[in-house]
Amino acid sequence: MSDFGDHVLTDVPRKTRSFRFRLPMYLVVPLVAILFEVYVPRFFPALKSLELPLLVTVYFALMKRNPITGLFFGAGIGLAEDSFSHQPLGMYGIVNTLIGYFAASVSMRFDVDNPVIQFILGYFFYVFHQFFYWVLDRALLGHMNDFDMQQTFLFGLLNAAVALPLFMVLDKMKE
Repeated sequence: MSDFGDHVLTDVPRKTRSFRFRLPMYLVVPLVAILFEVYVPRFFPALKSLELPLLVTVYFALMKRNPITGLFFGAGIGLAEDSFSHQPLGMYGIVNTLIGYFAASVSMRFDVDNPVIQFILGYFFYVFHQFFYWVLDRALLGHMNDFDMQQTFLFGLLNAAVALPLFMVLDKMKE
């Protein structure tokens, strides 16, 4: 490797700062997000594509910057989401577990406090969530649903746009 490459790899300290929240925030925020997803689309059907539990999983995984913590946080939110939905138990659990792990892994490599990065990650993780849920639905349950890429990309933009103000509000709750 060149001298520049060695210098960049060895001398640049990684940003490993992890944020803490009050204990009730780890329970209240995901519960509110899940209840929002369950009840609000009944009154406002246009908000059915808004995945607040996914965005909360991404946020807490990004802020903790620990893949194992992100994994368990995603699994907890996913299983709670499964218990409130009419889907088979474990589908959201598996997908959110992967999202939590990957989001925390990404946060160790990039500056995730940047709103542009947060927007991109919100979009990417929504699309990944939908695609992986579709794969699991076909592989494990045998449902032959089509994956509508255009609709997924459009709703990914909506979720990424909602992620920015949501992340700002949650940033105010840090210790």
